[in-house]
This record gives sequence, C-alpha cells and structure tokens, in this order.
Amino acid sequence: MTEIRRLGADDIDIIKELFISVFTSEPWFDDWSDPVQLNSYILDLIGNNNSLSLGLYEHNVLVGLALGYIMHWFAGTEYYIHEFCVKTEKQGKGLGSEFMRLIDEYVRGLDVDHIFLQTDRSLPAFDFYVKNGFRELEGHVSLVRRPDDKQ
Repeated sequence: MTEIRRLGADDIDIIKELFISVFTSEPWFDDWSDPVQLNSYILDLIGNNNSLSLGLYEHNVLVGLALGYIMHWFAGTEYYIHEFCVKTEKQGKGLGSEFMRLIDEYVRGLDVDHIFLQTDRSLPAFDFYVKNGFRELEGHVSLVRRPDDKQ
C-alpha cells in the first residue's frame, strides 16, 4: 500500500537519509559529505512558508521524496519540484509514476495550475518525466554565474 504524506522539519532525518542514498549514487554521484551544507540545503527546501515537501510511503516506510515549494506566478500557481526521487531499489517498478499521479491529485486540491521542474536531458530522469506528461519549455534556458566567473 502506498500513500502520500506532507513532510516538514520534524522529518529532516529520514529525508536526509533517503536523499543521500539516492543522490550520492549513480547516475548523480553528488558529493553531500558536508553535513552542514546538506542540513542547510534540506532546510532551505522544507523550512519555508511556501514549502511543499511530499513523501511517498510504502507500508509506512518513506520510499520517495518531492521537495519543493508553491509559487504564485502571473500564469497561475505552480508547484516547483526542486528535488524528486524514489529509493534506488524501488526504481523501475512504477512507483515513481504512481508518486507523480498522487502529487497531481494532492496539488489539485491546493489550486495548483501546473508543476514545474528541471532536470538534465542526459539523465534517465528526463525520460521518466517525459513519460509522465512533462514537456520541455521551448525557449527556456537555465543560466548560472559564479562570483569568480570573469565578465
């Protein structure tokens, strides 16, 4: 049995545990070895007034995360998913698609007009999102600049 639950600051330890287990492994290999940085990042996502962090539970065990926030934009209210994952050993079995379906139902009750997220086209997540109804925004570009970059 799966169910979706809203997560908050009290859930930070189980959030971090699942987050680290997924994102420090293939294909991401993110380096989250700095516990202060990790804690700050997760609190950034779950600790704000507009945060919307959802967990997918299977038999009362956290197996999926959707960490993001509600944004009131001129085109309507959106749920911006900043991080989405399913426990590595549970991937490829339809659980992620089920989670997306439950997220759709949940945010519909919050009058959310659309869900927005970003991913790298070269990662398996891209195909997963397309399969689950997401489309690329034509003309949308992500940019970054670091303080030490030359102008």
